[in-house]
Amino acid sequence: MPGSPPRGGITGLARAGPSGRGDAGRASRWEENEGEQTVTVAPEQYARWRRSALGEVTDRIELDLVLTLAGPLAGKRVLDVGCGDGVLAVAAATRGAQVTGVDNSPRMLGAAKERATSQGMMVRLQQADARALPFPDASFDVAVAMTSLCMVTDAEAAVREMARVILPGGRVVIGDPGRRSLWAIWRRLRQRLGNTTWREVRFWTPQELNGLLRSAGLEPETVRGAVYYPPVGPAARLFGPIDGLPRAITTLGAAFLAAVAWKHPAVA
Repeated sequence: MPGSPPRGGITGLARAGPSGRGDAGRASRWEENEGEQTVTVAPEQYARWRRSALGEVTDRIELDLVLTLAGPLAGKRVLDVGCGDGVLAVAAATRGAQVTGVDNSPRMLGAAKERATSQGMMVRLQQADARALPFPDASFDVAVAMTSLCMVTDAEAAVREMARVILPGGRVVIGDPGRRSLWAIWRRLRQRLGNTTWREVRFWTPQELNGLLRSAGLEPETVRGAVYYPPVGPAARLFGPIDGLPRAITTLGAAFLAAVAWKHPAVA
């Protein structure tokens, strides 16, 4: 989520605005959800973000990295946790996956349905709590959470649920904001200046993401970084095409971190 907003409104998630800039924070609003407050983002905010120079480049880079770590998806059953307006879910479906997207925001689910329909893709969509997924054990091959767990009040519980619903040998991919980046500094500054959108966001280190995955009984495989440029449109256009170069060397400075882990066959 360096620039992209967290994607939806799962119970236990507080959703931030696109890039944490401009009117995104002001357009966000607090809602009560089963006794918890969450920040919700309108689908229109996602659309505005992706139309910007910064958003168009950043969103594509994040999505490509998460899909790469998810591996070949043809014929796989994929769960998108916090699917938002369905960009990742539809992208996975175009790669031949059988996709289920969950979110707690009816508006986001409606936007995801509209996106899937307009692109001729079949995606199963369901309102659900990330910490209590309504699926039997071992229902999926891959579970993905992209820019959503950063706002979960109990991320450990959500990842345990993701681990529970994948098959032994399956993969879990998490993509969330990195702590050691210019984007994180900018967002913390905005929060100190009174922007409530980012006050509940969690910024991760690679070690913390690996620890989160291990806490669910998963075996971490790798953590990759992305979005090494400053949060301005010209920088995204200039450095976006070569953003993969520092990825091979370090995660330091990456505004977005993506971690992948697999479920050991011995873990039921």
